Amino acid sequence: MCGMKLQQIGNSLTKLASSQIAITENFTKSLIKLNCLLKNLNHTEQYWDALHLFQQIHYSHHLKPDHYTLSTALTACSNLHDINVGSQLHGHAIRTGLNEFPHVSNTLLSLYAKSRDIVLVKMVFDEIQRPDIYSWTTLLSACTKLGELEYAFWMFDRSPQENVAIWNAIITGCAENGHDEVVFNLFEKMHVLGVKHDNYTFASVLSLCSLEMLDSGRQVHSLVIKTGFLVRASVINALLTMYFNCRSITDAYGVFEETRGEIGDEITYNAMMAGLSSMERGDDALLIFKDMQNAGWRPTELTFVSVMSVCLWSRVATQVHGQAIKMGFEDCTSVSNAAITMYSSCGNLNAARMVFMRIKEKDIVSWNAIITSYAQESLGADAIFTYLQMQRDNIEPDEFTIGSLLASSEMLVVVEMIQASVIKKALILKIEVSNALLSAFSSLGELNQANKLFHEMSHRNLISWNTLISGFQLNGFPAQGLQQLYELFLSGLKPNVYTLCHALSICASISDLQHGKQLHGYVLTSGYFPQISLGNALVTLYAKCGALSWSLKVFQAMIEKDIISWNSIISAHAQHGQGNEAMDCFEAMQDSSGIIPDKATFTAVLSACSHSGLVVDGIRIFSAMVNTYGIEPEVHHFSCVIDLLSRAGFLDISERLINIKDTDIDPSVWWTLFSSCVAYGNLELGSIAARFLLKTEHNDPALYVLLSNLYANVGKWEESADVRELMRRYGVMKQPGSSWIRS
Repeated sequence: MCGMKLQQIGNSLTKLASSQIAITENFTKSLIKLNCLLKNLNHTEQYWDALHLFQQIHYSHHLKPDHYTLSTALTACSNLHDINVGSQLHGHAIRTGLNEFPHVSNTLLSLYAKSRDIVLVKMVFDEIQRPDIYSWTTLLSACTKLGELEYAFWMFDRSPQENVAIWNAIITGCAENGHDEVVFNLFEKMHVLGVKHDNYTFASVLSLCSLEMLDSGRQVHSLVIKTGFLVRASVINALLTMYFNCRSITDAYGVFEETRGEIGDEITYNAMMAGLSSMERGDDALLIFKDMQNAGWRPTELTFVSVMSVCLWSRVATQVHGQAIKMGFEDCTSVSNAAITMYSSCGNLNAARMVFMRIKEKDIVSWNAIITSYAQESLGADAIFTYLQMQRDNIEPDEFTIGSLLASSEMLVVVEMIQASVIKKALILKIEVSNALLSAFSSLGELNQANKLFHEMSHRNLISWNTLISGFQLNGFPAQGLQQLYELFLSGLKPNVYTLCHALSICASISDLQHGKQLHGYVLTSGYFPQISLGNALVTLYAKCGALSWSLKVFQAMIEKDIISWNSIISAHAQHGQGNEAMDCFEAMQDSSGIIPDKATFTAVLSACSHSGLVVDGIRIFSAMVNTYGIEPEVHHFSCVIDLLSRAGFLDISERLINIKDTDIDPSVWWTLFSSCVAYGNLELGSIAARFLLKTEHNDPALYVLLSNLYANVGKWEESADVRELMRRYGVMKQPGSSWIRS
């Protein structure tokens, strides 16, 4: 075969295995046997061996390739994605007339479809005199996958539409390329025309049903039952995946329980475990894992990957990993990769490191898993060292590698080094990498570099804009954050919930009611309001802008409320000194099913009690937090209670609270106590508080002034003067007051 890459395919092996039939000049050797050998080589993925054997047949003086020989060789080219050798075989087919055979033409169609050459796909199809079902399905599938949707439907109208495989080809192609509405229209049209759906049709349609399409998924489920396809494992598995995508665990369990007996297979169990894992139902996934083994099914590679993703306890993780090793999966890279992530999630970094070191064939996922483990533990140096080792092993990083590295980098010089590396490797062209760099610069407060990078990006997505806006907000530049939001609107992109939450937070931080109301209007007109996070942000916005009535209106209009919603409205009442109303909200929250107070809740309630002087309620709430809900008090809780007691004159109890706290007292707590001691003239306790504050706040003029006043109030004039002298000695100056009012 002239011009064929003899050297390339010849070098792939020196000789065929001894079991292969040698080509000789003997007429008794059968071409049929050689064709069978070719087929077996393809079946065992020895594609270069298959092409080498075809070459020997081709150059034999007494044997010539027939249509089966040629189609098998073309299949090898197709699987190797070798368009050059495939084109030469195509030329041979034309010269010998073998292209007239349907399976040769169909194999050529597959070759060019896999090579994404739509022009040659169309050309080969047009040369087929009588295309069969395989020809039509290959053409339609290739056209839909390669974006030739209009041509695909033009050909579909000319195809034998009574065959379900034709419909499946165009439905699957459209489904894989995001044409969801087209898929459902075709599915409905099949039903109208009387073309019976099969398991492939149902699986393709069910794969498109997400959260907002639960009703459509249930309708398809009903049709599955009606047409008798609930006995097919592939359809069952598609139904399970669909219900988990729609976040309907009850429906998923219904399907599983109905079919788990003789119909389901190990893939069914895997689908259940993967779905439960995706919804963070780890305990349930482990129960399914146990149930699977009790039912006699052997766990697969995917089984262990799914189960390991939900193991959050070190003991269980060790047991699952041990079972995987016992069943022969130790050398399975994907299982080891999952084990690294599992141990890291359990906080057992040493075990994760040991698994990584024992992997014989590390892939990019292995390296990313261990680098991510270091990043999660804030071990930036270890992450960088592993990255350098990865490069020495000639493993090229991807966007996930860079993202994990940047997440663990706390030094500007390291981020700049990574930036130089990704520019050199052209990874900077990947928007995920650019966005990770944006986030890193913003986190380090390097907004000039973040802004420069942002404007140098050839393409920006919504994540890019959100990262820059949040960067300005977190670094104390709210005006610039709002300006970026304005430019986002001008760019033609639409803000999402995350963008709007950040924008509302910016408005709340600077009490910008005007822009906040404008954003509220946009939220309503854009249909975003049912989002809980936006409702929470609006409640906080109006509270911080002094518009408590609007906070209440937003809160009452929210269809669903979470713990943050309740915390926000309680805090709103607290900020406005409405302690009783805050208590009412707290009681109402406890009456709501599924809502359990957290640390932030008690901070808000205790703050409300403090501002309103509700001593009895405050003590009761603090006691319930510790005894009923088992929450260990933190600094802000103590600060609220001490402030509450101190304002009411219970300074001795405040002192005892400070003494029973077994950790270092935050200066804010001492300030609260000290201010109350000054107000009530408690020199003894005030001196103790002042002594502590002088160690940490010795440059604060307010401390010296208040302490001097405390001494003066109880007639200790000499000590008062000493404090003033101490203030002068340390060079602490009280800034004089000034007025903006001019005559």
